[in-house]
Amino acid sequence: MGMFAITGITGQVGGEVARNLLAAHQNVRGVVRDVGKCKEWAERGCQLVSADINDASALTAALKDVDGAFVLVPPNFDPSPDFSEARALAATLSSALVAARLRRVVYLSTIGAQATRSNLLTQHTIIEQALRKLPMAITFLRPAWFMENFTWDVAPAKNGAIQSFLQPLDKLFPMVATSDIGRVAAELLQETWDDQRVIELEGPRRVTPTEVAATFANLLGRPVRIEAVPPETWGALFKSQGMKNPQPRIQMLDGFNEGWIEFEGKGVRKGNVALETVLRALVERDGATKAISSAN
Repeated sequence: MGMFAITGITGQVGGEVARNLLAAHQNVRGVVRDVGKCKEWAERGCQLVSADINDASALTAALKDVDGAFVLVPPNFDPSPDFSEARALAATLSSALVAARLRRVVYLSTIGAQATRSNLLTQHTIIEQALRKLPMAITFLRPAWFMENFTWDVAPAKNGAIQSFLQPLDKLFPMVATSDIGRVAAELLQETWDDQRVIELEGPRRVTPTEVAATFANLLGRPVRIEAVPPETWGALFKSQGMKNPQPRIQMLDGFNEGWIEFEGKGVRKGNVALETVLRALVERDGATKAISSAN
């Protein structure tokens, strides 16, 4: 049995990585900010260590004496124009990974990390470039668009219409379920490799925004329309939602829509989980949450 460290164990992807490793009878060390909030993982037999991803010395201590680590950085949807947060994180991670003498790392990156045009995902490009200089075996796992992003569309779908930033509505987009990401990441951690490699991951097949609406309609048993949100309205809309610097997000959406955020074709793997499986779970979870809140 090996010991594997996981950052972000309290999130969807990190939690899936941990569950898959535990199912394979491996030891898991969860690297968390607040150990007190992770009772369920302690009860499952995980070792828990407190460290903030921005604290190099605490992170070094948390990552020592493990066979491999899954590294996930918290999302930043509203970065500074110069991506200073990602640059600082890249330096901190590099320092901690070297000081901890890690042999193998799986870094959760993104589809399009190789893109040369600036966008929201450039944060991962910056971190990948820093980690590539390190003298250790690293797998850069680059998943497609998360199917779980449609969580925000469940309530609008129940009201009969959803809006799409992914356009045109009949374009096939690469998407993947977080359960597939977690499963593959756990498999990669348990593999033996000595170099740095890229693994790209998408679901069983590509999906159009129109199909997303049709799938919601089938699950809800009622018509669900889909409307493309006009790109010229995005900036004002994102600012109204509190974003100071909406440009990177707009550029990311342009990248998906125009096709320059795409896979490189390096070690592409296909997941097993279909869109319908994910949307059904999101709809059921939304129903369960409403039932709990109405009972309280």
